[in-house]
Amino acid sequence: MTMDRPCWYEIRVEGQLTQQWSAWFDGLVIRIESNAETTLSGWIADQAALLGVLTRIHNLNLILISVYRSSPEL
Repeated sequence: MTMDRPCWYEIRVEGQLTQQWSAWFDGLVIRIESNAETTLSGWIADQAALLGVLTRIHNLNLILISVYRSSPEL
């Protein structure tokens, strides 16, 4: 996998975010899990965009649980 192509990511954080935050997270789908965690998922353009999402998570003082990347094949 190269770092300059879109990849599908699932990012899990502690706490609950509503769908209202989706635009702030570049349109990622927000899913609240039953264990008081939130999963943000969707295509992220490249590593710079991923860093932007992770920075927003940091700025909200959310605890990052995991980041999962899958194949970049569209």
